[in-house]
This record gives sequence, C-alpha cells and structure tokens, in this order.
Amino acid sequence: MPPERLSGEDAHLRALEALYASAPVNDLFESRLTLPEAGRSEIRFNVAPDTFHAAGAAHGTLYFKMLDDAAFYAANGLVSDRFLLTTAFNLHFTKPMREGEARAEGRWVSGKRRVFVAEARIVDCEGEECARGTGTFMRSHIALSGLDGYRAG
Repeated sequence: MPPERLSGEDAHLRALEALYASAPVNDLFESRLTLPEAGRSEIRFNVAPDTFHAAGAAHGTLYFKMLDDAAFYAANGLVSDRFLLTTAFNLHFTKPMREGEARAEGRWVSGKRRVFVAEARIVDCEGEECARGTGTFMRSHIALSGLDGYRAG
C-alpha cells in the first residue's frame, strides 16, 4: 500500500523506515530496516571486507551500529511523536562476523513512557548468533514530525 494511504501504526512504522534510510551514516553501511510491527525490527546488512579489522573479521563498530539501530527502532516503533535517544548500550560478542549477509533483530522489552529497554541480536548468513545487546532509550525533545527523513502517510 502506498505510504500516503497508510494511517496510524503502519504509517508511523513506514516513516521510521524512511528515517533510517535517510540517515547519512547509512551511506557507510549497506543495510535495510524493516519494521514488521511496533516493538520489532530487522536490519539486513552486508558484512564486507571494508568493515574488517586487521585480523579479517568485522570490526566492533559494525556490531554496535547494527545492534543499537535494531534495538532503537524496535523501541521507537512504540513512540509516534518523539525521537528516542540511546542512553546506554551493553553488547556481547559471541562469534566473529565474516563476509556475507547478516541480520540484526530487535525487540522491545519494557517501558512505555519515558525510558524504554530493547534488545537485539545479530545472526550471520549461516544462521548463527554473532552478538547480542541490550539498550536503554529515552524520549528526547525532538519531534519526529520535524525530521526531514520521517515521512508519515
């Protein structure tokens, strides 16, 4: 359905997907965000050699970026008026990511007013978990409607 015909939650989720795609930092990371429902997210991304550290696997920068974004968008799916801010994020590396497709899956855990908790995990192209993280996010004073990339239907 075209975004201009959507309303309510669907319009908000599609607008968040557009916001993600508009962020300049995503020019550095080939990725695509999907929000199947409020409180859940998935980011499909490519682990390329230009993201590797000297030992030939993905640098922690890629892990953090994808985990934080997946958890953040899962939480911001529940908030239709304000942009959330990451206040803390804890991550655990469990397996080196090698070249190939991967996905970060985010899930809201708790909070519905000012502070939200969400978690995320990265699964590689072999279906194995490579990392897991938990973040806390709080409402900012930034209105989503005031952000150029946020295009609600």
